[in-house]
Amino acid sequence: MNILHLDSSARKDESISRKLAKDLVNNLKKDNDQVTYRDISSNIPFIAGIKGAGFIIPEEERNEEDKKLFKFSDELVDELLAADTIVISTPIYNFGPPAAAKAWFDMVARAGRTFAYEPTGPKGLIEGNKKVYLIVSSGGVPIDSPVDFCTPWFKQALNFLGITDIKVIDASQLNKSDENLKKAQQEVNSL
Repeated sequence: MNILHLDSSARKDESISRKLAKDLVNNLKKDNDQVTYRDISSNIPFIAGIKGAGFIIPEEERNEEDKKLFKFSDELVDELLAADTIVISTPIYNFGPPAAAKAWFDMVARAGRTFAYEPTGPKGLIEGNKKVYLIVSSGGVPIDSPVDFCTPWFKQALNFLGITDIKVIDASQLNKSDENLKKAQQEVNSL
């Protein structure tokens, strides 16, 4: 099994979502499994100046900066396509996902590689029953509440690419109580 582990919290050692994701990956990993780790909280460029959504620039029109961006995007897409299981840790920042998570998604949403435009609308091209574990932490925002724009955004973004098997692990409202953290730890340890 190939596991893709993505961390998006700007916090490093103090991050609850990172710790839960690390524990989950350790629990899921078997002897011969391969883990690809990427900290998407930094070093993911924000897309600017790209002509159209989904990296639609004919190869002959790409400048040197475009070529570098496409090369890095190809690397991220290849990691995603190779994964059987994807573990994503994310905090909720100001009701939504971290900007770095959006930057990562912008880099993997590639017309012709991860989605296609059809007469009925976009279609996700990622096939093969990929399982996603989405670990969501927050200080005060309850998961799946009217003010949680992070969890539904991740679900929509992944569905857009064709990934629909998403298990959310709730580590929310940590400023109020550690009850959800205890439940999340139990859930992670049971997998």
